[in-house]
Formats: sequence, C-alpha cells, structure tokens
Amino acid sequence: MFRAINKPGGRNDQAATAFARGLFASKAENHYMRAMQQSPDLDPTLPATMPIAGHIDPVPVPRPGLVDGVTPREDGRVDLIGLTKKQIAAVFETAGLDAKAAKLRAKQVFHWLYHRGVTDFEAMTDIAKTMRPWLSERFFIGRPEIVEAQVSSDGTRKWLLRTADGHDFEMVFIPDADRGTLCVSSQVGCTLNCRFCHTGTMRLVRNLTPGEIVGQVMLARDALGEWPNSMQRPRTDGSLGGGDLRQSGAMLPEAPAFAGAQVEGAGGQGNSWDNDEDEAAYTADGRLLTNIVMMGMGEPLYNFDNVRDALKLVMDGDGLALSKRRITLSTSGIVPLMARAGEEIGVNLAVSLHAVTKDVRDEIVPINRKYGIEELLQACADYPGSSNARRITFEYVMLKDKNDSDADARELVRLIKQYKLPAKVNLIPFNPWEGAAYECSTPERIRRFSSIVFEAGISAPVRTPRGRDIDAACGQLKTSAEKKSRAELDRLAEEKMAALD
Repeated sequence: MFRAINKPGGRNDQAATAFARGLFASKAENHYMRAMQQSPDLDPTLPATMPIAGHIDPVPVPRPGLVDGVTPREDGRVDLIGLTKKQIAAVFETAGLDAKAAKLRAKQVFHWLYHRGVTDFEAMTDIAKTMRPWLSERFFIGRPEIVEAQVSSDGTRKWLLRTADGHDFEMVFIPDADRGTLCVSSQVGCTLNCRFCHTGTMRLVRNLTPGEIVGQVMLARDALGEWPNSMQRPRTDGSLGGGDLRQSGAMLPEAPAFAGAQVEGAGGQGNSWDNDEDEAAYTADGRLLTNIVMMGMGEPLYNFDNVRDALKLVMDGDGLALSKRRITLSTSGIVPLMARAGEEIGVNLAVSLHAVTKDVRDEIVPINRKYGIEELLQACADYPGSSNARRITFEYVMLKDKNDSDADARELVRLIKQYKLPAKVNLIPFNPWEGAAYECSTPERIRRFSSIVFEAGISAPVRTPRGRDIDAACGQLKTSAEKKSRAELDRLAEEKMAALD
C-alpha cells in the first residue's frame, strides 16, 4: 500500500522508520480492528479495564486498538501530536514523499504544531496550498476531547478529558500570583493503591500515549490563549474549558505580574498576544502556564517511555520550549526507574513519602512493601542532578493520628540528614473524598509538625488546598464514572495488596 523506505541512517532513523510503518499498518488493519471490537471477547459494553497482573512492576500488555503507542483513528488518519520531527518525517516518507521533502515538511509542521499551536493544516501558511489537502487526507492534529470543565471558587480549573478510544482522565490548572501550574496525568486509572489517594481506588485502564500527555499541555495553552501572535486566543464561549481565564475573575493576577516571569533561557516576551513575535526568542515566559507537574492520575514511572517522550517534546526548544527546571515528576517510589528518569528526562524529582516508618508506609503507600524507605532514600541520594539548587521534594500528606506526631517529624528530619539529601518537604493537608478511611490532621498539629522540620533547617511549607470544591485538590482526582462503594473500595485494595505478597 505504501512504498518501502530504504533510507540510510543511524538507529534513530531506523526507529522512526519502524514507527512510521507501524502507524500506517494500523490504517490497513482498521477494518480488522473494528471487526475484532465487535467480537464477544472484546464487547465494548464490558468494563474497559486492563487486567492487573500485579501491583508491582507491571508488564506491558499489547492492547487492541493501540499501535506503537498511538491510538488509531477510525478514518485511518495518523494523529501527529506526540510525534517528534524524525517520526513526522518518517510517516511523511512512508506516505509517499521523498526523503528530502519529508524532512523539510516535518520541520515546518513541527513548528506549526508545537510552536504555533495550530489545529488545521490550512493555517500552515508556509506550506503550499496544494500540499495542505494531501496532509489533511492522511494526518490529523488532535487534542484530548473535553467532556467537562469546572472552575473552583479559588480559580483552580479542572478538565475531564476523553481519549480517542473513549477513556476518561483529568488534568488541573492551578493559578497563583507568581506562577501557573498544570497538573498532568500519565495513566487512565492507576496500578498503585495509595490508600489516601482517590485515583488509587481506580483500576489501571491503560497508559496514556505521548500525544495524550503532551496534548494536555497544548489544550491548556489553547484555553489560556498562550500561542504566539494570538493563534489561539482565550475563548469566552467555554469551548476550551471554561472561558477566558484572564477575564473570568478566577483569582488570577493582572497580566503585568507575569511580564517579568522568567523561564531558563528566556527573553522576557511578556504577553505575546499583544506583542510582535520574535521567532528566535519565543518561549513560555511571561505567561500564565509556567510550570508542569506530573502529579495527576497514574504513576509516571510505570509509563516511563511515554512520559519521557512527551516531556522531551514539552522541553524541545523548537516547540513548547518549557525549561526542565519548570517541570517536576512525582513518583511513589519506583526505585529501579528513578536514576533512569534523572538521566533520560532530567526534570525535578518529587517523591510521595507520606510516612517515616515501615508499618505506616506499608499501609498508606503499599509500594513500600517492594521498595522500602531506606532503598527509596538511597535512590533519592543517587538521583542525577540533585543539589541545593535543585532539591528533591518530599510530599507528605497529613493524616490525623496516623503520621503526624512530633516523633514522625523528628524521624523525617533524621532520615533526610542521614542520607544527606538536598530536600524540602511539602506538607499536604489531607483532601477528603467519599469513602476515604482517613481524616486530615488539625491545623495546630500541621503547624507543629512544620515547625519541627523548619527548626532543623529543612524547608517544610504547608501546601494550601486548592480546588477542593470541585475535587481537583491533591489526591482527589478520579473520573466520575469510577464511583465505588466502601465495600468495593476495600475489595479492590485487598486485590492490589495481595499482589505484593
């Protein structure tokens, strides 16, 4: 159907070529896939969950409808979001362009996708008009579907999103006076079972693809109007998730407050919809979306390759161009992949510690049964690039009479000093959800805990809960389709924990 590629090159070129062939093979197989999806074994009315072989070190399982990490579309077109320049060139060449033309078009399209944020090939004005229909017939520029958008009384925004194959997940934008943080999901559901976390009560459905991960960042930029030269202005009709965030009264600072905000390597462009674009200097500085945290649904290190590839696109200087110093990856403690994350991704590290004794952490963060506190802290000490300038963040949820005593605070200090960790501690008041087995520590207890850690010379700020009224706060993310009774939650917890024994 498509001519073979016989292109000399290194391993990356070969990988991109194989990737392209896989994508276009999916087009030829679409009729087969649709037939398979109608078979009794793949009844779409059944729960679309992926069997969890174990709570620890899950083995990737091929899933119907997914080819090389991309969800094929019914019309056979390939979604370009999530692809690198080399991968775009490879799919263009597989579709019929010669190697030189494919490389040139890939460079142009990459710029329009990730730098300009366009969603229509007709907007790519430096590509010949006769070429644009050819692109539209074969390729697609996607975004996650917005199912619902909510805004909290404190300005926090939450989007319920849907993948092309019908699975729901969430992302959250948190505006502050000096920054705007996007909380990004990496999985639909979660294979872990942190007992205080609402997402942990969901079964793992599947990993999000690189396109679905980076698509969250692009969707947020759409909603915030943060593409150069007003390519995507903030909308007031709600179609991009709740309207113009600058004019909604959502507790956002005035635009000038962001004009001097700096991202590494930045030129201080300010609000680009009011200024002419300097193509060489354009970055994300001066904008509402300044930081990304991989702290949404899922365990990022159990979707390592897709998270890595998505974040590389986010950090690419020719595209979204967000500095790695503005990105934080949070893990519950998947020790074997932590060093690899530092080497291959290189962003800031946050660790969901939440307890300082084996018994308590075994209960509330059951991955501790596989990778204990000592092993985890040694992995933190070995994390590439950590320093006093790039401290590791320990996340610590405050649970009444569970992990909030003076003795717990002193043991936390002792452990950090024993492993000589350049660290800070984020104390998180527990955010309640229906069916939760815990209560939040009292404000007085949280302040006392914080003061003990501070007095030992370790920063321990208390995170202000944001978005509680729309279930967007830390530990509250969960799609509405996954509501369960307390008995069901207990049974699921027992299943996940049994996999550790």
